[in-house]
Amino acid sequence: MFQNLSERLESAFKNIKGQARITDLNIANTVKDIRRALVDADVSYKIAKEFTDKVKEKALGSKVLSSVNPGQQMVKIVQDELTELMGGNESEFNISGNPAIILIAGLQGSGKTTFSGKLANYLKTKKGKSPLLVAGDIYRPAAIDQLEVLGSQIGVEVYSERENKDVVSIAKNAIAAAKANNKNVIIIDTAGRLAVDEVMMTEVANIKSTLNPQEILFVVDSMTGQDAVNTAAAFNERLDFSGVVLTKLDGDTRGGAALSIKYTVNKPIKFSSSGEKMETLDVFYPDRMAQRILGMGDIVSLVERAQQQFDEAEAAKLEKKIRKNQFDFEDFKTQLQQIKKMGNLKDLMGMIPGVGKQIKDLDINDDAFKGIEAMINSMTMEERRNPDIINPSRKNRIAKGSGKDIAELNQFIKQFEQMKDMMKMMNKMPMGRMPGMGMMGKRP
Repeated sequence: MFQNLSERLESAFKNIKGQARITDLNIANTVKDIRRALVDADVSYKIAKEFTDKVKEKALGSKVLSSVNPGQQMVKIVQDELTELMGGNESEFNISGNPAIILIAGLQGSGKTTFSGKLANYLKTKKGKSPLLVAGDIYRPAAIDQLEVLGSQIGVEVYSERENKDVVSIAKNAIAAAKANNKNVIIIDTAGRLAVDEVMMTEVANIKSTLNPQEILFVVDSMTGQDAVNTAAAFNERLDFSGVVLTKLDGDTRGGAALSIKYTVNKPIKFSSSGEKMETLDVFYPDRMAQRILGMGDIVSLVERAQQQFDEAEAAKLEKKIRKNQFDFEDFKTQLQQIKKMGNLKDLMGMIPGVGKQIKDLDINDDAFKGIEAMINSMTMEERRNPDIINPSRKNRIAKGSGKDIAELNQFIKQFEQMKDMMKMMNKMPMGRMPGMGMMGKRP
């Protein structure tokens, strides 16, 4: 995500690294390079120019503290301006009302239906709501099927009327059904088109005027850059939507949409989404995104994702097993499954400061754990819980069962034992200070 932009900005900052202070002379090339980086990321020249003018003004007017070198000062100024450009602060998401009505709009292929499922899952698991998904795409039968599949995955009901071609009528009936079944949030997935057209605009506008939703979210495919911003402007003119959702942030994202859309339509980005997993939906924090763009990582978001998968009781139980040197293959498999639920592996690693740059050219497959899981699954429960009993004959059986050769199995077992040795060393640490345990079991 934003790899090219991050690299270009890092290169721009080299102009002033090692300089004693920020001056007109050593800032000129830096600002020029930052502007070029933004334009290359599909930010309009007007926005890029205004952005860099602000950066230049603040850089020349700032006093560089003795403990901060010019390079660090410049990065801080750019970080603050990027944060402001993307909205400044987290935006409130309104789910008041009984039921609260959330209208989802956007072009076909932007990820509306997948986002609708993710939002329902988020409201159910994080906000304690009882959502109802509404299939409002009356033109594409597969959209109804897709929404029903997603609903079954997350345990959320889907309201649909396959023969009804009046989406306003469907929405009204869905509200009645929600009230009858104690559903307190309705998420309406509307139809999209390949391009903005009058039929789609009129249809969504009619739903809005009839239902008066608490939130109208415009879903943007992050990979479409400035085109997404132009589309958002056209939608906003008719709908006056309340917020934006950025999807497909794990793809080849140049960054133009994230950086430009708030400035262009003056509406906040409320959520960001990556991948197909229902858990990979994040509240949008402009400051955290600015940090990631500048290669600083995003430890806070990484910790929050981990907390979603690790509850305090399980973390405490695991810590006790580690302290007693009883961590086994069954525990290891459980940890792998929880990590996989946190999202795209490369995206997760990119949240660690300094790591994103190192892995930018690596192809990290989300199926990387499948071979390990296959080896563990080929073990008996006794072998998983007591790895010491795995002798050569057992290894032969496990290798054959998992489709691996003995060398791969031996390497895995060796690495597992090395990890356990490291855990032994950590046994001397005070309770609550073991790496990861505090993260998994406690909230900031």
